[in-house]
Amino acid sequence: MSVETSNIVKQYGKQRALDNVSISVEKGQLVGFLGPNGAGKSTLMKIITGYLPSDSGVVYINRNKISSKSRDYKKTIGYLPEHNPLYTDLYIKEFLEISAGFYGLKNTGKHIRKIIELTGLGHEQHKKIRALSKGYRQRVGLAQALIHNPSILILDEPTTGLDPNQLEDIRNLVREISREKTVILSSHIMQEIEAVCNRVIIINKGKIVADGSIAEVKAGNFRQNQVVVAEFLQKTTPDLLLQVENVKHVTQYEKTWKIEAKTGTDIRPAIFNFAVKNNLTLLTLTEKQQNLENIFHQLTQ
Repeated sequence: MSVETSNIVKQYGKQRALDNVSISVEKGQLVGFLGPNGAGKSTLMKIITGYLPSDSGVVYINRNKISSKSRDYKKTIGYLPEHNPLYTDLYIKEFLEISAGFYGLKNTGKHIRKIIELTGLGHEQHKKIRALSKGYRQRVGLAQALIHNPSILILDEPTTGLDPNQLEDIRNLVREISREKTVILSSHIMQEIEAVCNRVIIINKGKIVADGSIAEVKAGNFRQNQVVVAEFLQKTTPDLLLQVENVKHVTQYEKTWKIEAKTGTDIRPAIFNFAVKNNLTLLTLTEKQQNLENIFHQLTQ
């Protein structure tokens, strides 16, 4: 199923959390929703899921206009909020049985066994939730979001607080799930989005500032000035490097220099000529590749 928002506005007092936000996510896409804290990510997710009404604008699920008062469409959405609400005194199976009951599912045992296997909870299924690690609690939250087999899965900061092993487990699980579902995953961690998603939407101060595939966003109109890394065998000085044509800024790390160019220029030939002119042996001259983190900082600072 597809998800679309059109000109969503949400105001909290004098603060406009969402300012005419329009996005479109097609069936089967795994989209990263990226932005700094307070950018409006969670607010938009709550509006899409119906937990929160918008002040204006429209949400469409599978091209059908919906409202926060509608109930039927919510059966098509699985939602894992940022602060995963769990009944910690319950056993995993008990919690999932209650969750299945909310959706009026029949043959709940079959559903629960399938979800426990999918989310890797088999070895922990006889424990109470309070005895689980952070990573396994996130798995329980995912299991609850998936129990009714939704077509759309919305995950708000699903990897917060996980160690590297838990992080990779959840990433692999999300990738597996995305083969059959439309997934929107929010984060403020660039590496997380780049590792998991094939498309990114960046929001800042309630406005969408970038939208496209990872490659498209990197190659778009958000490119920073060229930065090269140069290493010389002999010593040189910042003052000399700053005299090179189109060099804007230099930073020294022992014999290695990070050199930033002025807008729209390629300074590698000039650096090479500088080395020849000053009898310097140039050991390294490489261009730093544009990455999502650079673009994020440029668009959100």
